[in-house]
Amino acid sequence: MTPALLAIACLLAITLGYGGVCAVSPFGDCRRCRGMGHALKTDRKGRMKRGKDCRHCHATGKRIRTGRWLYNRWARIYRTGTDTDTPEGSR
Repeated sequence: MTPALLAIACLLAITLGYGGVCAVSPFGDCRRCRGMGHALKTDRKGRMKRGKDCRHCHATGKRIRTGRWLYNRWARIYRTGTDTDTPEGSR
């Protein structure tokens, strides 16, 4: 197998794998709070306590994956571009 063919096969496998992950599980853990939904703080004694809510995931701990976000954007643009609600005679 040539190196170029091997590279193409690897890229295709990675792309299809990521597409499958986005289809099965469109939401992943938030990268900022690591899925907790809030930051951790320490008090004066060094004990851990809950901090402020995460602004990026709005305290849910989940964010939409990049691939799913791109698919949703593409589907929305496609739907508005192929809208058939206009009557035939009004063109």
